[in-house]
Amino acid sequence: MRDYTKLAAFHKADGLVLAVYQVTRKLPRDERFGLISQMRRAAVSVASNIVEGCTRETETDYLHFLNMAFGSLRELSYQLSLSFRLGFLPQDTYEPVRRQADECSKVLAALIRSLRKT
Repeated sequence: MRDYTKLAAFHKADGLVLAVYQVTRKLPRDERFGLISQMRRAAVSVASNIVEGCTRETETDYLHFLNMAFGSLRELSYQLSLSFRLGFLPQDTYEPVRRQADECSKVLAALIRSLRKT
């Protein structure tokens, strides 16, 4: 079993979850069951799938969960962009979390690529 706490991808994803929870507090209350819920769920899904993948015995299963994490991360990136374009997030709030999501995406993609090579 792999130790997820040793993965940079996990730490980036975990930090992103915290940032998303902070950012979504600024969204309109009527989005509580819409974008707020979706964004938080997607962010938690990224970190959770990395953790779950680490418990899997085969590289194929591990890679499957990492790919699911990557899909959730791309979903979150869209939702952040949508929130900004709808005017729910000001640019000075949106940009830092967007950059954080991009960094998480790069690290996770690199991990996935490294596993595909082996």
